[in-house]
Amino acid sequence: MQSSLRNFILRGKELRTISYRCLALQNEPIQSFLPNTQERADVEAALKSVQSKTEEVPIVIGGEKLWTDDVHYQVIPYRHQKKIAKFSYANAKLINDAIENSISVRREWESKPISDRVQIFLKAADVLSNEKRPQILATTMAGQAKTIVQAEIDAAPELVDFLRFNAHYALELQNQQPINPDPTIENTISYRGLEGFVAAISPFNFTAIGGNLAGTPAMMGNVVLWKPSDTAMLASWVVYETLCECGLPPGVIQFLPADGPTFGDAVTSSEHLAGINFTGSVPTFTHLWQQVGANLPKYRTFPRLGGECGGKNYHFVHSTADVESVVNGTIRSAFEFGGQKCSACSRAYIPKSLWPEVKKGLLETIKEVKLGNADDFSTFLSAVIDKASFERNKKYLQHANSSSDVEVLAGGKCDDSVGYFVEPTIVECKQPDDKLMKEEIFGPILSCYVYDDDKYKDILQLIDSTSVYGLTGSVFSKDENVVKEASNLLRNSAGNFYINDKSTGSVVGQQWFGGSRKSGTNDKPGGPHYILKWVSPQAVKRSKVPLKEWKYPSMK
Repeated sequence: MQSSLRNFILRGKELRTISYRCLALQNEPIQSFLPNTQERADVEAALKSVQSKTEEVPIVIGGEKLWTDDVHYQVIPYRHQKKIAKFSYANAKLINDAIENSISVRREWESKPISDRVQIFLKAADVLSNEKRPQILATTMAGQAKTIVQAEIDAAPELVDFLRFNAHYALELQNQQPINPDPTIENTISYRGLEGFVAAISPFNFTAIGGNLAGTPAMMGNVVLWKPSDTAMLASWVVYETLCECGLPPGVIQFLPADGPTFGDAVTSSEHLAGINFTGSVPTFTHLWQQVGANLPKYRTFPRLGGECGGKNYHFVHSTADVESVVNGTIRSAFEFGGQKCSACSRAYIPKSLWPEVKKGLLETIKEVKLGNADDFSTFLSAVIDKASFERNKKYLQHANSSSDVEVLAGGKCDDSVGYFVEPTIVECKQPDDKLMKEEIFGPILSCYVYDDDKYKDILQLIDSTSVYGLTGSVFSKDENVVKEASNLLRNSAGNFYINDKSTGSVVGQQWFGGSRKSGTNDKPGGPHYILKWVSPQAVKRSKVPLKEWKYPSMK
């Protein structure tokens, strides 16, 4: 799609007259990295380079690189004594300086034609897809402990897809115009950026999310303050550098490593706050929302709040399910990237009739699952992201190992002497309201509950009411009536609903992603409606003839 889209943009004045739907959208291919391939050799070389040094990552405000004395480091999670990035926190003054600089360049950036803006992001997509692919993969693998497969899915194709698809959606949006039934009147609508700045707060677990949270509002004409995650700093820096190298003007996106509360306090207290684009925890997003609410009188506009906050995702297995699909889908969904996906399967409900076979399959498969360093290409999952995550998982394992209502079937141990390693763990819970079945763990712990086959309708109700989240869920059944019944009863339990498939793996353009309830505002990144969050439409009516009458016909 990229070449046809780029050629289309360069035709300039034809932009408004040609149907955007003629552009064929295609997802970026995922590479396999088989042994003895050039693509694998390139990543291995990039990994050696990343792991051999400590990269200095600056604060960037208005194109100027800055440092403070509040210095921090990003370490390799599977080798936590090794520092790969040195960075410093922006203080409140610098964050306010960034706000002022953003506002000073906002009008010029927002007034650029969308065709000019998207070219920058399309060029960045090409660069990340090609010459910088090994670097973005290596920084994601070393910095976030992603295996080559998980890094490739995230940091290359998904990020590239976000950039290309959103460019397509942005251009297509310009073609959505009001009707003009009266030839004496011309009705148009323009899609302006928000009046103010957008604060983008990105998580550690997806490099692509960071690029999307900051990049999409900027593409739509906004200026952005980007606070990257401390534990994804290096990969985020590669994304930011790429955008700048591809023509992003200084000040459009400010790169601001910062303490979370300091950043939150600064942006929510500014009269120029126009939006927050967030992925992270429920408590943090709740606090930001409360701060915005408390400061509403001072804002020039009502801020747009977009948030994605995680889930307690389920696999519901019916007695008619294909056991092989259940086992393979659950292993992947629960343990890829150590369960540190907001969509990861964390709880499974399995009928008694299938439990012996499902249990056998899970336990046989888990023996083959390798926990190790992400730079070992035979590894299936690596360390969790940091000390805090390790300690959180450790507490859940302690509960599993000590509770009489929980049986540890596999795993159950952890060790942080070298890296933050948590064994992939499968437990059976005797009570469906055990904390392991209810609370978001964000780690490689799968909780199973076995139910009586004829009580499956009760289990569907239980699934819907157990968790405060509503992100992803899967139903495994060969009975179409059961599928329809489950789809109806679980309608509000998941923003991304899967049938006979695992609860992870949404693809840009194919499965628009997001959930409601406490999972977030469900704005569906990856789909065409997401960009609407970051524009302020203006309707314009132009009269083509003089106005010669003020009286209405009924008054005569």
